[in-house]
Amino acid sequence: MVKSIKARHLLLIAICATVVGCSSVQPVAYSGITSSSYLKPDPEDKSGRVPYRFSTQVDWQQYRKVIIDPVVVYRAADNQFGDMSDSDKKALAGYMQSKFEEKLRARFELANAPGPSTLRVKLTLTGASTTTPFLGPFTRFDLSGGIYNVVQTARGKEGAFTGSVMYAVEIYDASNDKLLSAYVTKQYPNPYNVGASFGSLNASKTGIEKGADALVAQLK
Repeated sequence: MVKSIKARHLLLIAICATVVGCSSVQPVAYSGITSSSYLKPDPEDKSGRVPYRFSTQVDWQQYRKVIIDPVVVYRAADNQFGDMSDSDKKALAGYMQSKFEEKLRARFELANAPGPSTLRVKLTLTGASTTTPFLGPFTRFDLSGGIYNVVQTARGKEGAFTGSVMYAVEIYDASNDKLLSAYVTKQYPNPYNVGASFGSLNASKTGIEKGADALVAQLK
């Protein structure tokens, strides 16, 4: 009996590793975004969350206002939505718009027109995946799934059967449209965020919240 239970746990761990390894899509330097030719692999990114970046020397403190363009859903051939429905893409784009506005409002005054001391932030939703029904929450409570998620947590990686979101951020000086910074990123919840494992889009939404916090931290 004990041997059969251990065998089942080892099998589920192997399945988690195989499935997540095969389905873990990484962002690319998307050909259809304006900053594509500027993006380069970021050797300083050890997490894999921000594999491509462009940056210049900027004193972010000189900027007091921000224009946030409407979130664009990426339609080019190298998008990474898989078979996600258009309604889910629209829901995530709307959530991204509201969350980035909410988070950036804590640092900037939101503006509608270009002017001095003003940034323009362009967000492009380039890909996403949904949480697998039943298996997403189940692997947070099952012993073998729990072991796998402990390892993933320590590595800063995504959990088993959990959704994620990918997008591009482009930051301009609104007064002259000069590109100051750009990056593509993949965001997802901590593997032990149990709440994010329920519902098909909750993990992607949690990733959006984490990404918005990361952007505000960059612009301080």
